[in-house]
Amino acid sequence: MKLQLQMKMNEALYLRNPESSELGKSILKHSVQLIYKAGFEAFTFKKLAEEIGTTEAGIYRYFENKHKLLVYLTAWYWGWLEFQISFQTNNIEDPVVKLKRIIMLLASAVEDDQQTNHIDESLLHQIVIAEGSKAYLTKQVGEDNKQHFFKPYKELCAVISRVISECSPSYKYPKSLASTIVEMAHFQTFFMNNLPSLTDFSTKKEESEIISFLNDLVFTSLMKS
Repeated sequence: MKLQLQMKMNEALYLRNPESSELGKSILKHSVQLIYKAGFEAFTFKKLAEEIGTTEAGIYRYFENKHKLLVYLTAWYWGWLEFQISFQTNNIEDPVVKLKRIIMLLASAVEDDQQTNHIDESLLHQIVIAEGSKAYLTKQVGEDNKQHFFKPYKELCAVISRVISECSPSYKYPKSLASTIVEMAHFQTFFMNNLPSLTDFSTKKEESEIISFLNDLVFTSLMKS
């Protein structure tokens, strides 16, 4: 029997738990596909309903609006990524080796996780790169934060921050560097594919060069502390 991985999500993000029914799982699956294909601005519940073969009203029973759906998906991704990092670094004692593994995971292409049939992580990763900042770059970010919508992202950065402090206890900015690593991994990938004049990398190069850049950025900073 295949193990199914399930994220614990903030109940304030949904009206009905989408993991609790086949329709809810279909909403998650097809929303990822549609947002990846058309972009978040062009994505609507009407288009989603047509894709699934249900009604808009049926989707609104699960999510109040598409913003909360995007926040749900990005939060789901951060929770999944933290699980992957914890799993893949669990037996690594050397914090330097552990941090290098984390950087590799952040900057590498993501494959679909077979433990989650209703969400394609490879597509969701691309959505987070291109659309993820729209989850919090909003006027209501303060209110969303009060409801702990960004807790999975904060917890991921806290994990990375602790490893940074293990590498260099005297380094003064572990939280700032942790969030910078996460964002930089995504920005450099986005720039490489869409705005190449803003980066030294091209689509013809391997992602290993972005990993090398991040390692240089991080460990040069840590060596100075």
